[in-house]
Amino acid sequence: MRTFDLGLPARDGGLTHVIDKGLGPRGWEDVLETSGDYIDIVKLGWGTSYVTPNLRRKLDVLRGKPVVIGGTFFEVVWLKGKVDEYKRWLGDLGITHVEISDGVVDIPRPEKLELIEDFARDFTVLSEVGSKDSVVEFTMDEWRSWMREELDAGAWKVITEAREGGTAGIFDASGEMRTELVEGIADAVPFEHVIFEAPTKSAQVWFIKRLGPSVNLGNIPPDEVIPLETLRQGLRGDTLKEVHLGERRLTH
Repeated sequence: MRTFDLGLPARDGGLTHVIDKGLGPRGWEDVLETSGDYIDIVKLGWGTSYVTPNLRRKLDVLRGKPVVIGGTFFEVVWLKGKVDEYKRWLGDLGITHVEISDGVVDIPRPEKLELIEDFARDFTVLSEVGSKDSVVEFTMDEWRSWMREELDAGAWKVITEAREGGTAGIFDASGEMRTELVEGIADAVPFEHVIFEAPTKSAQVWFIKRLGPSVNLGNIPPDEVIPLETLRQGLRGDTLKEVHLGERRLTH
């Protein structure tokens, strides 16, 4: 409990999207006790939900937080022709959010847009753009066009692919940020509708320095939620000057 108030302004926006790689119910109880105020959505990474034996107990602990199952699992569902069964399973679990991606499987572009439109009737859709293959690099025009199309099709947020290690999509294979691409996306797509995957501290610092504390960041490990919040509030040396002294950053 704080014993004094620094008078920091309330943060306006800035979703923190957390990736779960198999944390148990008791582990999540601890995370929520310390970090729950700063967690906006929880993603059960790739296909972990399918092999988690105590999934319902885990979801009971997370009740009150939007939960989404990773997009890679959706791609397997699509490949197996089980989309309708997947909808029923999500409904039975009480999951209201769904991620639709094509980062591994080549889903025809018109069909992906139709899937987003279809799911958006009953679910809150997060769509993901970008390949999980670090060799594949789409042009800036492709990123911009696809992201706008998916928002128009009914996606609530569009996620920029980075993988959980930051080695694909908006990053190159060595983990370096494709800065020109990110700035081009931020300039062309409504800022509040994009979640930038930023699994590493260096990526989180870069986004906050360039786009400000209200940037939506995704694939945050549970134990990095509090450190990220200190970056957003300028309580860490990496972002203190940008947040409290108003040093120049990219506008949005």
